[in-house]
Amino acid sequence: MSVPGHQTGETVSRTMRERLIEPIARLWGLPDDPDLLHAQHRAFSRQVPLMYVILMTNTWALAATHIAHAPAWITIGVPVVMTLFTGLRIAMWWRQRGGQVTPELARAELSRTLKLAFVISLSFAVWSLSLYGYGTAYTRAHVAFYMAITVISCIFCLMHLRPAGLTVAVIVNGLFVGFFISSGEPTFIASAVNVGLVSLAMLIILNINYNHFTHMVQAQAEAVALGNENFRLANLDSLTDLPNRRAFFARLAEAYDSPAQDRFLAVGILDLDGFKPVNDAFGHGVGDRLLQEVSRRLEAACAPHGIFLARLGGDEFAFLLTSKASEEDCLAWGQEVCDVLSRHFSLAGTVVQISGSLGIATQHHHIHSPQDLMYRADYALYQAKRGQRGSVVMFSEAHNDEIRRHAVIEQALRSADLESELKVLFQPIVDVRTEQAIGFEALARWVSPTLGPVSPGEFIPVAERGGFVSRLTTILLKKALETATAWPAPLRLSFNLSAQDLSSPENLLRITAVIGQSAFDPRRLDLEITETAFAFDPAQVRRSVLQLRDLGCGISIDDFGTGYSSLSRLHSLPLTKLKIDRSFIARIEQDAASHNIVRSLIALSRDMKLDCVIEGVETAGELEVLRELGGVLVQGYFYSPPVEADALAGCLSRFDQTRAATMGEAGLKAS
Repeated sequence: MSVPGHQTGETVSRTMRERLIEPIARLWGLPDDPDLLHAQHRAFSRQVPLMYVILMTNTWALAATHIAHAPAWITIGVPVVMTLFTGLRIAMWWRQRGGQVTPELARAELSRTLKLAFVISLSFAVWSLSLYGYGTAYTRAHVAFYMAITVISCIFCLMHLRPAGLTVAVIVNGLFVGFFISSGEPTFIASAVNVGLVSLAMLIILNINYNHFTHMVQAQAEAVALGNENFRLANLDSLTDLPNRRAFFARLAEAYDSPAQDRFLAVGILDLDGFKPVNDAFGHGVGDRLLQEVSRRLEAACAPHGIFLARLGGDEFAFLLTSKASEEDCLAWGQEVCDVLSRHFSLAGTVVQISGSLGIATQHHHIHSPQDLMYRADYALYQAKRGQRGSVVMFSEAHNDEIRRHAVIEQALRSADLESELKVLFQPIVDVRTEQAIGFEALARWVSPTLGPVSPGEFIPVAERGGFVSRLTTILLKKALETATAWPAPLRLSFNLSAQDLSSPENLLRITAVIGQSAFDPRRLDLEITETAFAFDPAQVRRSVLQLRDLGCGISIDDFGTGYSSLSRLHSLPLTKLKIDRSFIARIEQDAASHNIVRSLIALSRDMKLDCVIEGVETAGELEVLRELGGVLVQGYFYSPPVEADALAGCLSRFDQTRAATMGEAGLKAS
């Protein structure tokens, strides 16, 4: 049976003991803080050798004054032993200066020092007092002076290790004060009291300095921790908790600068396909959750291979592969990543489908810097998005040749006399019901004095990547409008705009100025834009389209069906035409999927009350299928290749002759 009163008494007694013991333990114990232990060890390693030097200098000075009066074992033997011991301690501490010291090693060394402080202080105090009985009054005064000045010096040297300083002060001063007070000599008694008071003041100063030292170390540790946290946050993407762009480039530079022997280095850049439509249709909240889920899937794909993953920004991610692998391994892993992203995502009750295009480059392709590696990976990504989205492309020597070719083209473009070197060809757009051209599409051509004819499929993308395509647009549009001014009123002009032409107010202002200065009626002008234009700045593109519609221009979506535009975005734009890409026409006679896609797109344009132009018609069989599907406006080599401006009259004449012949055949059949 328990006694409550007894338990309460035990608790109170235990609490009182803890209150008494804890302050003593703090004074004579080592701290638990590893940073403070390390700082004490570092400071102590610089001061301990000095303390031992002072101690032995004073010891030999005292021994020298007693050699004539005391036995040799006291005046020579004991100091020699003490000198050997302190010499070993000096060597040990000197060897540890500047070395790597763990908190465990620091605690062990400081704990050993505390034990030795007791032994050394007691040994030196007893040895010095043992000399008091020998010699004269002067040598006895020297003993008192030795003990007083040595203990003060040691306290100074031990200020960063408070328990050792307290131990030395208590032992040496305790023996000193007790011994000399008991001597009965007034001078020694006064000296003992004086040294005791000075030592007490020294201990107070030691405690104050130790507390300041402790606070300084703690402040430094907090500053380092804060700096580390700031560094972590500065290198972390707040949305996905992945390393960010800064962290990726730092890791890439570190990996690139590592020793070249047996080094494997590859960079992958991934861009999400279809992310912007999801963001636009469902809002930024769903878009953010989609990015987080994508990050988790990518982390799961990277973890087994030790691949460093980072988010570069937006819907772009980067990978750093440093483990040994072949290009085939990289491609297999890249396809695995693309397959993982192609599976649907369930987000807050919404199911979305996207994909990811991935470009990979390894160190083998004449890499001279980390930037070269990134550029090649980005180029491989560009090829993946231009070819088959949702796939992986490995940078190859063929790509390297393309880069060199494009670099030459870019330099030639930048130094070219574009006004004289650029020209415009025209390809008719035909109404299959009347077999008449209802207009012409302007197509750019460039003949370089140094390179010869360069395909627009080469120089237009180069100009876009170089950021100066709007210069070409302005010149080509002006030339096209000058030619079209002489056309009869029903004929329309179609002209392609780059995404960059619509993505800035300055570029659009130049285009509207060219249209305004032309004598061609803007209501007969159709400006074609691609779906990828919306990837730049959807809001700015919409403003540009509205401004062009205010001029009276028609707006066509070029290559419709090959991009990722949402129907809601198309409904929000004042479009007048859709253009179906040649890629769907090439196999329309054999491929049921292409047949169904074209039929759906024609029906969509009809439902949206838009004209539909079908590009790339090259055979009579393709034309017949399109007629059956309800296609009206077609364009392609079946009717005419692109022709020079001075050949347009002949082209129109051929259409008139064809129409007359068709009407004649129809009349004969009717008769």
